[in-house]
Amino acid sequence: MALNFTNESRSYDPTRHAVRFWGYDQSMEVSFFVTEEALRRLQSGAAQESDFLSAFDAYRSRIREAAAKVYGRGRQGSYELRAADL
Repeated sequence: MALNFTNESRSYDPTRHAVRFWGYDQSMEVSFFVTEEALRRLQSGAAQESDFLSAFDAYRSRIREAAAKVYGRGRQGSYELRAADL
């Protein structure tokens, strides 16, 4: 189960209160969401969309490592990364 993060895109999803990004397992696209709470843990003071996106960018490597671990626990439709995962 090798997970790649070739797509640098990320977006803020206000309905889920999270930043969404994508990984790939071979040709299968995998959706991930990093919660606002998790991003606040990484960058205190984050309070709005631009803050959450900046926090994601600043900690992209750490977030991707956590995403790979969560993905390795089993297949799901999408994956949510919480503060405990980071």
